[in-house]
Amino acid sequence: MTAERALWESQPGEFSWAGGIEDTFIPQARPGLRPLDEYELTQHYTQWRADLARAASLGISKLRWGVPWYRVEPQAGCFTWDWIDEVLAYMVRDLHIQPIIDLMHYGTPLWLEQSFLDERYPEHVAAYAQAFVERYRDLVHFYTPLNEPTVNADFCGRRGVWPPYQKGDSGYVAVLLSIARGIQLSAQAIRKTDPAAVLVAVEAMNWSQATSTAAAEVARSFDGQNFLCWDLVSGNVHEHHPLYNWLREQGASATMLEQLREQPITYDILGVNFYPWSAQLVEYDETGGIRFSPVPSNGTLLADVLRRCYAHARCPLFVTETSSPEDVAGRAKWMDETIEAVRTVRAAGIPVIGYTWFPLMTMIDWDYRLTERPADDYLLHLGLWDAHFNEKRLLVREETSLVERYRQYASAPETSGI
Repeated sequence: MTAERALWESQPGEFSWAGGIEDTFIPQARPGLRPLDEYELTQHYTQWRADLARAASLGISKLRWGVPWYRVEPQAGCFTWDWIDEVLAYMVRDLHIQPIIDLMHYGTPLWLEQSFLDERYPEHVAAYAQAFVERYRDLVHFYTPLNEPTVNADFCGRRGVWPPYQKGDSGYVAVLLSIARGIQLSAQAIRKTDPAAVLVAVEAMNWSQATSTAAAEVARSFDGQNFLCWDLVSGNVHEHHPLYNWLREQGASATMLEQLREQPITYDILGVNFYPWSAQLVEYDETGGIRFSPVPSNGTLLADVLRRCYAHARCPLFVTETSSPEDVAGRAKWMDETIEAVRTVRAAGIPVIGYTWFPLMTMIDWDYRLTERPADDYLLHLGLWDAHFNEKRLLVREETSLVERYRQYASAPETSGI
């Protein structure tokens, strides 16, 4: 157990307010699919100093922030850290914000031609993690080896819109297994280099409710996949695991699953990502097929998700992403509901140790990658600051009333500790 985790468990009142900068990186292009680098599209590469100052103005203590691996390692084994040096020094030393570093927030370097299915991927991602920790261990203590592994596997392996462009459940499983192995090796490298490092798993969590007994098994299986990478990395996928047979049917070899069991790693914190679109009803339609229907926006459902996560992981939880695509009033409602959900489960003894509004500023919708239309058409207002392009093509950040609302949550005595 790390010193940080021991401190949180001995002081259950400790709570961190956090924010996040959207940091998806899909640099690969192909006909009909253009690169998606959120730092470039949102102009964070040039506006980073002002963006971080805005985050600090909220009174938060932590910030989820990612490293564009494809830029810092443009050739295998050759690292370029200049920009990262400047950003992290300003964030930590000047603003006194502790980053929760996404070493991987989607995307791999261009020289990994098969992306996650390149046989060199697990070793290379671990070498990159080690190089980062060696350089920044005096500044950084919290690491996410890979953000949302199941979303990676879905977009890269099942839907075929991100490299390596596989489709179907077999593609999903192949990508997820490689990701899990990369996480294991990265975690080992991080802890070897900095034994005090805190490892934060971050996963997109769904909430599913079956509308009939017949659909209940589908709902359970769907939600069970929330924890599949957690279980793989933790060495807990064996013959009695509920998804073991499904994994084998989709091409997972017994040898690979055994290798994952033999080198388990333990996370210190489970990060929970939950959005309005994370909740759905599961039902059979008139043709006998399964249909997923959206649930009206209800942030209080986060309480049930957190209960499920703690029952499975039995470790401290951190809400690492939440926000809403609604107008400012709708986002304010979602903020109030999800913070109340955190308050409810903490009162029941579940160790939720932090809350993150993510992203803090307008991002570019991922569908931008699929067309040739301008970024103006894909502004996705999820944040506390909205944004628009001015006549000089500068993406101008606009403070909304949500900034003060979140600042009050983070600083008011009655809410600072939830």
